[in-house]
Amino acid sequence: MPYKNKADRDYGREYANYQGKPEQIKARDERNKARAKLTKEGKLSKGDGKDAAHVKAIDKGGSIADGIKVESASTNRSFKRDSKHNLVSEVSKRERKPK
Repeated sequence: MPYKNKADRDYGREYANYQGKPEQIKARDERNKARAKLTKEGKLSKGDGKDAAHVKAIDKGGSIADGIKVESASTNRSFKRDSKHNLVSEVSKRERKPK
């Protein structure tokens, strides 16, 4: 939930409880490496509205070796929604099994 005042947010507690955990540090490192690799190849640049998307999600065991691709930020960070913008599925298009 967003904070009305930035001063109300306890960043130290947030880091200790989540961001500082070894598995989260490893996942963040993996995301940073993927973005750096695509930036070095000239496929991404800062502020271009694109993300380095893993073909197989990191939280599902994916890595750079499984493949990375350039994807728009909105596509990479969203799930399927209906016409009223309600969440329909928490499974992305590429993870959905074909019928």
